[in-house]
Amino acid sequence: MPAQRQLRLGAFMRPVSIHTGAWRYPGAQRDANFNYPALRRYAQTLERARFDAFFMADHLALLNMPIEALKRSHTATSFEPFTLLSALSQATERIGLVATASTTFDEPFHVARRFASLDHLSAGRAGWNIVTTANPDAALNFGRTEQPDHALRYARAREFYDVVTGLWDSWADDAFVRDADSGVYFDPARLHTLDHRGEHLSVKGPLHIARPVQGWPVIVQAGASEPGRQLAAETAEVIFAAQPTLADGRAFYADVKGRMDRLGRNRDHLKILPGALVVVGETAEAARAIRARLDSLVHEQSAIASLSIALGCDASRFDPDGRLPPIPETNASKSSRERVLRLAEEEGLTVRQLAQRLGGYGGLAFVGTARQIADQMQQWLELEGADGFNVMFPWLPGGLDAFVADVIPELQGRGLFRREYEGSTLREHLGLPRPENRHFR
Repeated sequence: MPAQRQLRLGAFMRPVSIHTGAWRYPGAQRDANFNYPALRRYAQTLERARFDAFFMADHLALLNMPIEALKRSHTATSFEPFTLLSALSQATERIGLVATASTTFDEPFHVARRFASLDHLSAGRAGWNIVTTANPDAALNFGRTEQPDHALRYARAREFYDVVTGLWDSWADDAFVRDADSGVYFDPARLHTLDHRGEHLSVKGPLHIARPVQGWPVIVQAGASEPGRQLAAETAEVIFAAQPTLADGRAFYADVKGRMDRLGRNRDHLKILPGALVVVGETAEAARAIRARLDSLVHEQSAIASLSIALGCDASRFDPDGRLPPIPETNASKSSRERVLRLAEEEGLTVRQLAQRLGGYGGLAFVGTARQIADQMQQWLELEGADGFNVMFPWLPGGLDAFVADVIPELQGRGLFRREYEGSTLREHLGLPRPENRHFR
């Protein structure tokens, strides 16, 4: 009889809560995004609960919304991911540390070197979330006047992945002999120079840091568009998915895993983890009341600004009590736009109602008792809608503490989640193989 599948759980921690009203909730740590002692406590709490990973997103510009709306956002400031995760690597021992790095506005050599360093500092717990950066304001921070188009961003990302992983394979695992008697520090025959010249990138190499502990840090990807799905099927080991319903999750899961089959990849070597806001209450009514209180703390300007970001156009021009007008395609995230249009159509929402939903958090949410939440997570796992979840907490620290105190024991009691770490690296937590060095067998 095959062993029971277990959930993989990451914690989405930048922002510390995805919900716009989180920082205003009674008892919330107002400055949690930029408070290292608080973030350290959260990481240690997650590790005690045996979470797979602490996941830190990143922004390369302020959110592109009017300042009157932006001033209400708790995501306006945060630590640079590598600085924070390097610090947290010394305050934790087992939990994985995943950071976002852009393939659009960074260079492969920088990304390869930073992640290799983090993997060594953490003894094999690093993960790279590959993003192509949809925010057009980011271009203005990197000497560009406009955002590269969607197709170009993904073409560069695919080549970028090849270069970064090639740089990680610069050294054989046994290259550093450090023989004091002979005076030989490393074996030159175990060093490979990449010498990459491609359509978008030219990188000589080699990387001047030893091969990462995990071989490669775990590869994470979040795109849901057609190019994003193909990139994930070809390269990713974890997908931070965003499907709002189980039916959507099952369709996405089947599509991406099917692409892997056609590519000859083992489908177990990719874990699909939808982001899920989890609101825990002693009763279902209490949980719904928490969610309602959170939503009530979202300011109208922030709600309209969130809708504008999702659609890639200025939603303040629309009649708030009317239906959405036709929305032209833009250079913003296509998958985000399509989700919003479908939500408005399926539920018949006015512009105002849609903005209020998105202004707090409009994605997948589990709201209920610990048992009800565990039931839903188990259903997603068993019906192949997910391999686990990137959990998002309604506010910190209370939402995190409630999940750890109530939901984790419920999942453990069902045999759906570990009681102890069985390995020490992020790859071992996720059941992923260590990649072979493509140059040294």
